[in-house]
This record gives sequence, C-alpha cells and structure tokens, in this order.
Amino acid sequence: MRQFARSAVLLAAAATFAVGAHAQQAVNLKMQATWPASLTLYENFTFFADRVNKLSGGTLKIETMPAGQVVPAFEVLDATHKKVLDGAHSWAAYWVGKNKTAVLFTGGPGGTFGMDFVDAMGWMYEGGGLDLYNEFYQKVLKLNVVVFPILPAGPQAFGWFKRPIKNLADFKGMKCRQTGMAAEVFQKMGMQTVNMPGGEIIPAAQRGVIDCAEWVGGVEDLRLGFQNVWKYHYTPGMHENVTIAELLINADVWKGLSPQHQEMVKSATTETFYRWWAKWQKQNAEAITELQTKHGVRILRTPPDILIAFLKTWDKIAAEEGAKNPFFKKTHDSQRAYASIVVPAKRFYFPPYSFAANYYFPERKPAVKGKK
Repeated sequence: MRQFARSAVLLAAAATFAVGAHAQQAVNLKMQATWPASLTLYENFTFFADRVNKLSGGTLKIETMPAGQVVPAFEVLDATHKKVLDGAHSWAAYWVGKNKTAVLFTGGPGGTFGMDFVDAMGWMYEGGGLDLYNEFYQKVLKLNVVVFPILPAGPQAFGWFKRPIKNLADFKGMKCRQTGMAAEVFQKMGMQTVNMPGGEIIPAAQRGVIDCAEWVGGVEDLRLGFQNVWKYHYTPGMHENVTIAELLINADVWKGLSPQHQEMVKSATTETFYRWWAKWQKQNAEAITELQTKHGVRILRTPPDILIAFLKTWDKIAAEEGAKNPFFKKTHDSQRAYASIVVPAKRFYFPPYSFAANYYFPERKPAVKGKK
C-alpha cells in the first residue's frame, strides 16, 4: 500500500510537470532586427534565439525576422513599445532623434573614456549602466520596453573612401554616410553626412550620391560589397570603437514570461555577446585578408590628426549636450566614474596589444620604389 501511494505521488508530480511544460511550449515571441538577414549582425540575433530555444528545452521560442519584414528598420523601437513586435534586435544610437542620451548606451563616440568591450560590459553590469539603460527607455522616453546588451559590433573602422585621405583637410566637404551623434561630430569636423540604413549604402555609392561611408568593417563590409565600389579603407576609428547593440522586449511580454524564462533570456544575451564576438573577430581577420588579396583593397591607417580632432570635437559636443540634458550628463558621468577606476589600472597591468603582436608578427614595411 505504501509503495502504491509513493507511485501515485510520483505519477502526479510527473503529470504536473508535463502540464507545466506543455503550457510553457505555447510561448512564442516574434522579434525583428534593424539589419538584413545577410549580415553577421543578424547572425548574432539567430544565435541568441537558438540558445534560448535550447536552454528552455523548446518551451520558449523566438522567431527572428530581418529588417522590414513587419516594420521599417528604424521603427522597431516604437513597434516593440506598441507590441506590434514582441521584441527587437537593434542599436540605441538610432534613437538619438528622441533623446541624444541613447548613443551613450552603445558605448558612445569618443572611445568611452578609454574603455574596451569588457570594461563597457562591466559598466553595464557592475557600474549601474544597465539600470540607467532601462530607466532611460521606461522613465525618460516613456516606452514600455526592457533592454539588454547583446551585440559587440566593434571596434569599427573609420570608413571607405573614393580617394586617399592623408589628413583632416582631405575629407572636408565629402558627403559620407554616418549615423547618430557620430554624424554630428563629423559635421563639426567639416564632413557632409547622410543617414541611411546599411542596406541602402551600396546603391547610394553606386549612384554617386555619397563619396564615402562608415558601416562596420571587416566581414560586415565585405558582405555588403563595399569592395566593389571603393578601394580605400581606413582604420581605426574613434566613433564606434566600443559599440554595443541591444535586445528590446515589450515590458508586458517580459512580465508575462516565467522567472525561469526570464533568467534564460538574461543568460543567453550575455553568452551571445561573448561567443559571437569571439567568432566575429576571426571572421574579420579573414575578411581583411580577402579584401586585400582578392579585391585589391588598400587598408590604411587613419591619419592621427583625424582621430585626435574627433575626440576633441566629441568632448565639446558631449559637454554641451550634458549642460542641457540632465539624463545625458547623469549617464556620461556614470561612464566616466567607472572608467576612472578600471582604465588606469588596466593600462598599468595589461601589456599593449601591439607588444607581443609585433614580436611574433612584425608589420611589413611598405616596399620602396626601385628596390627589391
């Protein structure tokens, strides 16, 4: 009798688990990206969806959609707020038209006070950055969303040009695709800027509408086909050397998820960030080789005076914005405070990346004409 009772309890527990699991299987979320499906940025999105599916045992599924499938690329934030979409995979700097603080949650132009991606994620999770991020969307912009950092798309190259750029004066007056507050900085530096989604850059270049463009660099630019219209590619840049994209979820959808599913999403965003980044750096290295050897692209160092001018111009713009936008100042000051702790220490403890790199893989010196 005792054995029968024990078996009955076990069967009841199993039935309860099965009912709960069956109920959870109904959770299917539809999310759209701001990028075309052809880009590796979109593969970050699908990697995340796959991890959530596997972590949840199939009880939480995310349908990923590329730019434009439900709403235009730059409308995914509002669509998520209105629950037209359950969520989105995007980049906060696209929303600077609403409030310029948005750019700071991508890391922001100007080097983020010297922080790298690990430091920037440290600010998010250990320095209060993620709390500010959600406060910005929910209380400042009054949007019904929650947000998580998910995509490290950098460090980004300075850009592609139709002719060589030797100094700051060389690009003044050129019409270039730029976005967000980085475009504002470049405008102050003398460049004419045009904002457009990634999928429109190459057609605009082919029509001669723009003379230069910034997208990402490496494999992303190779896939878009920059090498087919321009042959001068400059790196590095200071406009998005630490740039972080976001996963947006409608707040009501988020509250409707079980605590277990919420934790799975949180874990999957962090795993996606680091796993995808490691793979992406290898893809970028391979793409750089292909651009040079197969397509005849000249990959050149950005003139230092351009990088210095960018930092100086950004600092001035950031100070002006902070003076009239309290939340911008609050967020910018938070980044500076965190950076003031980690950046000097890291500079002291870490050898320069170039130290061992130059020892094992010395850079080739340009060939001198007349010598073999």
